[in-house]
Amino acid sequence: MIPGLLRSSVGTIRSPAASLRPTAGALRHLTLTSIMKSKRKTDHLERTANVVRREVVSAAKVCGAAAESPLVKRLRLLVADKDFSFKAGQWIDFFIPGVSVVGGFSICSSPRLLEQERMIELAVKYTNHPPALWIHNQCTLDAEVAVRVGGEFFFDPQPADATRNLVLIAGGVGINPLLSILRHAADLHRERADKGSGYEMGTVKLFYSAQNTSELLFKKNILDLVNEFPEKIACSLHVTKQTTRISAELKPYITEGRITEKDIRDHISKETLFYICGPPPMTDFFSKQLENSHVPKEHICFEKWW
Repeated sequence: MIPGLLRSSVGTIRSPAASLRPTAGALRHLTLTSIMKSKRKTDHLERTANVVRREVVSAAKVCGAAAESPLVKRLRLLVADKDFSFKAGQWIDFFIPGVSVVGGFSICSSPRLLEQERMIELAVKYTNHPPALWIHNQCTLDAEVAVRVGGEFFFDPQPADATRNLVLIAGGVGINPLLSILRHAADLHRERADKGSGYEMGTVKLFYSAQNTSELLFKKNILDLVNEFPEKIACSLHVTKQTTRISAELKPYITEGRITEKDIRDHISKETLFYICGPPPMTDFFSKQLENSHVPKEHICFEKWW
């Protein structure tokens, strides 16, 4: 961590709502202990040490958990602190009492859900990383944790900004921040339709790749948005190692094989922004191909997961 950022982050902890303990003092101890003991070279805090974070560390309570796939668990958190906010695509530092390593997980819900219900959602893959192990093996309803927002990978247009199209390219659990962006784009479409004002969103095309359909996360959520906005939102779901029959509902959206350079190149325009999240080789490949196709660097946003 940058020393100044560390002091600022720990020294400005807000008091959580009465229903959400631990106290500010307990949060301070939890944050300091986790930061001091997080020593692994592949640790989230070290990898993101130079990335901008919010100052506020907020208490959160687990209020829902479910299996999203055989290896991915979906978590819903109540964050009552009104000072807590995020932009679509950002992640959180995830502090767990009794776990010395700090987790880093992208938020997959939209900012609107937080505004309306004070909820955020995560989807965490099973690994031997201590925070992921805790979520899969020990986390219970009403468990208390602490969270802090960070990240420079986000989509946050203002009402007067120029209309942009989005191309979202996801690999595996890299869908998480892109689902947040997709949901935010849908909220912007709804706001424009309901009020006739707000940001005028362009089209959104999601390319999403996984080994098989069971590993394609949030399939229903994605297809619901495609069906709600058939002229605005589209998706192409790719599977690379499918061995079972593909359901009739999914088949129209499925391509067997990887996302290709041509798939993406067909969507290049001066009004289009590209967001890429997945394994490092995937993000490197597509960001390089887009640059070679003369897409301005400021129109290419990527985030790697490890």
